[in-house]
Amino acid sequence: MLLAATAALAVVAAAPAEAKVREMVVVRSGKALTKDVSTRGLRVRVGHRRCAVASRTPLAVLFRIHPGRIRLRDFGSCSRRAGDSTQLFVRAIRRDRNKGRNGWVYKVGRKAGTTGAADPSGPFGNGRRLRSGQRVVWFYCKLRTGGCQRSLSIRTTADAGGLTVKVVGYDDNGHGVVVEGATVKAGGMTAPTGADGRARIALPVGSYRVYARKRGLVRSFAERARVP
Repeated sequence: MLLAATAALAVVAAAPAEAKVREMVVVRSGKALTKDVSTRGLRVRVGHRRCAVASRTPLAVLFRIHPGRIRLRDFGSCSRRAGDSTQLFVRAIRRDRNKGRNGWVYKVGRKAGTTGAADPSGPFGNGRRLRSGQRVVWFYCKLRTGGCQRSLSIRTTADAGGLTVKVVGYDDNGHGVVVEGATVKAGGMTAPTGADGRARIALPVGSYRVYARKRGLVRSFAERARVP
């Protein structure tokens, strides 16, 4: 009896902690909602049915950030079994509805997902679901030749006079190019990037929230940077 109890305690101790990811939802206007969210699974309403969404999937984290009304369509037969929800499709968030070939998509890190957002096989179909510390961005894709618009990422370098920020835009496959003409914001100050994708902002000592945006592209996550 004691051995059984010890084994049960060992199983509980070995259970992995609930994963959390950094998520951002960017609506068509360019405004963004960003938050650290749980990846715990849940049930959603699709028509008159209640359908299970597996934990650690992009659709689960989309609901956890509470971006406003989310409308789904099911191209399969979703049910109370998460495995039946692989073909759930996001057709609208708030008032931004899919139209033609344009609509809602997600990226994990720098790459666009290749499976349905509720697919238990993970965002790239390799059996690996979301892990703690990853970043997920949902945005309204305006499809063009080669895929959706690029998503921005920043890299900051601090010195005694301020920040130098490099802005790179990534396509669906995670291939990046430097972005000229992006606006970098930090501490109430802004600066445009040059042909090398870099912007310089003079700032006093302190900690700053830094991000970049450019019309027609997906804004970056905000990063924390400290000027010494």
